[in-house]
Amino acid sequence: MNISQLETLITISKTMSFRKAGELLNLTQPAVSAQIKSLEDEFKTVLVDRNQPVTLTDRGQVFLEHAERILAVVEELKQRLSDLDQIPQGHIVLGTTTSIAIQILPRVLSYFQNQFPLIKTSIQSMASSQIYTSVENGQIDVGIGYLIERNPNLITSVLYYDTFELIVSPRHPLARKTTVSTDVLQDTPLILLSQDTVGRRFSDEIFKKHGIVPNVVMELSSSEEIKRMVEIDLGAAIMSKQSVASELRHGTLKIIPLRELEVSHPVGLIYKSGKYLNSAMQQFLSDLKGMPETQFISSE
Repeated sequence: MNISQLETLITISKTMSFRKAGELLNLTQPAVSAQIKSLEDEFKTVLVDRNQPVTLTDRGQVFLEHAERILAVVEELKQRLSDLDQIPQGHIVLGTTTSIAIQILPRVLSYFQNQFPLIKTSIQSMASSQIYTSVENGQIDVGIGYLIERNPNLITSVLYYDTFELIVSPRHPLARKTTVSTDVLQDTPLILLSQDTVGRRFSDEIFKKHGIVPNVVMELSSSEEIKRMVEIDLGAAIMSKQSVASELRHGTLKIIPLRELEVSHPVGLIYKSGKYLNSAMQQFLSDLKGMPETQFISSE
């Protein structure tokens, strides 16, 4: 058994095709077949059901789990040896929300690209609640999101604080008011984030606490979509202040102060406790923790 054979089996499990696996691995189809046959002969079992589409047998699925773990160990070994060169390098898979990605990542990643060109990053967009699960499962290396829970298997570090605000178009009737009461949340058509987001959970807590039945006219998963809807005056919204910083500066959106929403929400790093940190991760975490809060917060 060799590493190449394991990579071939994993690729087949994803592509469900010997031909496609060969194309991705730069191998001929006979070479792919030969590698799988060699594995099956060595372990005296059938790993792949060759009917179309190609799938793994039950034994193949068990084999796949171990193959992925073996490759992960090999990758860590490569990284540890690479780190001996004392040059921060490696690959970081980062998970964050869409609004955070748009607001702060361009500045952060631009800095890292300039300072540490050997550090490569991939970004996956997800809700803050999903970030915790993805970090714990090893699907992402580090998350940047709202720090909404405590988990003994994870380490968190605050980067900055955000608030959720009542946002309207300058043409909205509320735009002429300097302050309002929670009653407006019941009477005003609202465009809200989907229920798997921190902003929506916070909004729902406010509604419940004050006995409000909101008039929800639209529910969207993207802050960017909500901003566009509010800008054309289809309703008001409760959104992250940082996510609308640009629109506030340009005057296309306006905050209506509401005392009940004045709660600070920490946003920070989320990563796994006890996990080996390659030089890229060490540098990434160290520099982000050392950045002042103003590096992340946009002024109005």
